[in-house]
Amino acid sequence: MDIQEKTRQLIDDLKAVCKNKGLGNDGNEYKIIVQIFLYKFLCDKFAHAVKQINDRLKNADKWELEYEKMTDEERQEIFDLLDANIPKLKPEHLITYLWNNQTAGDFDLILDNTLLDIAEFNKDIFSTQTADKTEIKLFEKLTVYVTDTNSRTEFARALIDKLVKFSFEETFNKKYDFFANIFEYLIKDYNTAGGGTYAEYYTPHSIATIISRLLVDDNADLKNMECYDPSAGTGTLLMALAHQIGEDKCTIFSQDISQKSQSMLKLNLILNNLVSSLDNIIQGDTLVSPYHKNIKGDELKQFDFVVSNPPFKMDFSETREILANMPTRFWAGVPNVSENKENMAIYTCFIQHVINSLKDTGKGAIVVPISFITARNSVARKILEHIVNNKIVYGCVSMPENVFANTQTKVSILFFDKSKKTEKVVLIDATKLGIDIKDGKKKKHKLLYEDIENIVDTFHKKKIIKEFSVAVTYDEIKENNYSLSAGQYFDVNIEHIDITEEEFNNKIQNHINNLNNFFAENKKFEEQIFKQLDTIKYQ
Repeated sequence: MDIQEKTRQLIDDLKAVCKNKGLGNDGNEYKIIVQIFLYKFLCDKFAHAVKQINDRLKNADKWELEYEKMTDEERQEIFDLLDANIPKLKPEHLITYLWNNQTAGDFDLILDNTLLDIAEFNKDIFSTQTADKTEIKLFEKLTVYVTDTNSRTEFARALIDKLVKFSFEETFNKKYDFFANIFEYLIKDYNTAGGGTYAEYYTPHSIATIISRLLVDDNADLKNMECYDPSAGTGTLLMALAHQIGEDKCTIFSQDISQKSQSMLKLNLILNNLVSSLDNIIQGDTLVSPYHKNIKGDELKQFDFVVSNPPFKMDFSETREILANMPTRFWAGVPNVSENKENMAIYTCFIQHVINSLKDTGKGAIVVPISFITARNSVARKILEHIVNNKIVYGCVSMPENVFANTQTKVSILFFDKSKKTEKVVLIDATKLGIDIKDGKKKKHKLLYEDIENIVDTFHKKKIIKEFSVAVTYDEIKENNYSLSAGQYFDVNIEHIDITEEEFNNKIQNHINNLNNFFAENKKFEEQIFKQLDTIKYQ
């Protein structure tokens, strides 16, 4: 069994422990799985790091025992040499220490207090915050989610039992794709609420890869880039973008209203060596209270890259008037409160926020419902005209149905470039790419490796491919009623056949004869039906 299979098995085992205590599919299960998985990952990463730093620990038969024998001063020397991505752990924080103390009374309290102590000990680096500057520490108590207090100790022991049998150490030389796939597997059961609420509109790894590669050329040499997602969710888009740029060449910024996503995003950053960006990860309502501002604090901060997969439609009637009173930010307007409040097009507000958050040289991408790219009225139409008239949009890729597992809404991805360097917009119809697959009872659509490469190559080279892609000018888009749908620019091929007048008349007469025969047969059929009805009527 390779390390990826072993890691998936660990995840399955942890979920089984939760299920056995009545927490399967419980609203709090994700907190336990995400945090206990993170605890194990950080312990192993600490172990790997300290053995690289200290030969005494590296050469010890049991490094944990040797570490426990060290003085506080010796351990502090190790802490001082640790990379910022590595937490500082005391001997009593380690999994082996907990394993050796499983028989102690109130083991559930020991586990919970250990996690809280690690969080407090590392709060300066590993904590995040809300938009109101409330601190969110790395860990919280886990066993309290087991309702039966008498079962909590057994639950804590079962979790530690799964952790002690596995090691992450051989994963630390793995690359981004490994951790992206593991993260996707880890959270796959916790992003099933469709697209109706913030942060639940999970972006598949394949789509995130396409977006990042279309924004950043494979050969780009960038440095000190600032990347932002105002509806970050679990951070899939940001992680793909950071990987494409280089994790050491960019800083991540985000905001999202979901507590659930905040927890998962934190794990995603840590898995991908982006701990230094944790301080920029904000929980809060981006539209009402955007946290990231310029130095003066009077305008939105602007970024080199902005990505977003926002909720499409939802009820934001309670905050609608607040947004409507910000005409500078929402220059195209804010959707009105409709009879069905759940259908309020909140994504139009996020499009405006994304554009506002881009530097004059910045590039961005946002996922939108496919209906937006041919909008005829209201706020969506005003945005469409704005991004075409101002030459902000430089590409649009329409995706296959069901490519987003949690919604059947057809989507397109818009690409922005505030530098206005391009004279042509690339429009791609990728709706026929990929294959259908089954995931349990769900039907998904998966883009294959060659599909991704096809999209990326076509986009960067502005290829014109029959019934797949076009490159059109802004004037052509205006002439075509501002449509960004590739299909509306494909040539309509009409087959021309040279025939004589006599042949033409014969063909027309044949069509007439066929129609007459059809109507005659249809009349006979109707007469038979009426006879049968009369028979039934008089029985």
